[in-house]
Amino acid sequence: MAFTISNLTDNSNTVIKDKLGSFTVLEYIKDLSCTSVGEASAQYYMSKSNMHRKQLMIEINNSEIIMRAGAMQYTVGNMEMTTGVKGAGGAVRGFLSGAATGTGSIKPLYNGTGTILLEPTYKYIWLIDVDNDEIVLDDGLFLACETTLKIGVVARSNFSSAVLGGEGLFNMSASGKGVIALEAPVPAEEAVVVELQNDVLKVDGNFAMMWSNTLNFTVEKSGKTKMGSMASGEGLVNVYRGTGTVWLAPPSN
Repeated sequence: MAFTISNLTDNSNTVIKDKLGSFTVLEYIKDLSCTSVGEASAQYYMSKSNMHRKQLMIEINNSEIIMRAGAMQYTVGNMEMTTGVKGAGGAVRGFLSGAATGTGSIKPLYNGTGTILLEPTYKYIWLIDVDNDEIVLDDGLFLACETTLKIGVVARSNFSSAVLGGEGLFNMSASGKGVIALEAPVPAEEAVVVELQNDVLKVDGNFAMMWSNTLNFTVEKSGKTKMGSMASGEGLVNVYRGTGTVWLAPPSN
């Protein structure tokens, strides 16, 4: 069994922005399918703002990947899609972890040989090589990954302050060795990387996109006292304490 896909990577309107393992990020230079003046005007200003449609292509060869539920646009080749859940216990665990992290209870697993195209997006697609490490992800970033990575759930250190701060109680984690694809609000070139060596990072807002699981993550008052927090005008902050790395998105204007 064999197939050929034409007018995709060989299209003059398509560029390969990144490639890592079986994952390829495609970017479309222009949107050639405008059908109205309004669409054309919007596309013009979007292109001036460096907004381009992007698409993740995954090529597997007798291997398997998992992805965000509902992310697939089409597949070509001899592949099988399963839920990746084994038995009722696995379904319950999947539901609970999905509900906890807001990522969806079932993540489709594709195995076999072929090509998978995910839905286009105007967000930015990051490809990360997790090399015998464990990273924790902010809600909604996960797009797809190799099954050599173990996807899990990490709980916040202090539940009460997380609730007060309007944060979720759990985050998705990826550990082991393999490639993971994320859908981020900023390009990787703009991400600010903070390396901590037995130190503390305090962030006012949800600007942290990823962090090492070696860090102790809590939500705390910005001051030691209620009066101090009120005086600072900040209230609650996300705190990363210990040794590890935090990837921050620069705040938008």
